[in-house]
Amino acid sequence: MIDRLEASKYMVSKLKDELVVASLGNEKKDLAEAEDRDLNFYMWNSMGMASSMGLGLAMARPDTKVITLDGDGSLLMNLGSLATATVNNPPNLVHICWDNRMYQLTGEQPTATAFRTDLAKVAEGCGFASVARCETLDAFKAAFDNALAEPGPHFILALNDEKGSKGVIPKSPTYIRHRFMRALGLDS
Repeated sequence: MIDRLEASKYMVSKLKDELVVASLGNEKKDLAEAEDRDLNFYMWNSMGMASSMGLGLAMARPDTKVITLDGDGSLLMNLGSLATATVNNPPNLVHICWDNRMYQLTGEQPTATAFRTDLAKVAEGCGFASVARCETLDAFKAAFDNALAEPGPHFILALNDEKGSKGVIPKSPTYIRHRFMRALGLDS
């Protein structure tokens, strides 16, 4: 299984001007701990919506890679976003789903992926140009490097351990929004 924080650290070490949208939960905390950047957007209280926001940004900013960090539970709340992504087919979209097979923050209840649901196969069925199912850090690194180098859209399913995150998100949701918009040149 992949250590999500180590994979997040690797990911941010490769970033330049890419936009990153992190779903609520451990993925946003790990992203902040790995490196808090003005081009990181941390979702609050909107389970399942990171994939839709990432898609919207990829369509609005076709010149910039957009990376969505999702959890299995969040993605299961909005599976239709995978089909919508491939209908629009943005070549700059990279969707990473951290799958620990549970709703960890609400009491570790199992998600459907703990049983028979395979989100990589769902992404494949929706028509993603590139789908990777990663169980090791090396496999994740290779898939992520490919996603940065090649047109997509890309879907990376990263099977990760069950460790919670100790990362702290900076400031308030309003501060994050304004900081992100300034980084995009959209002063509000």
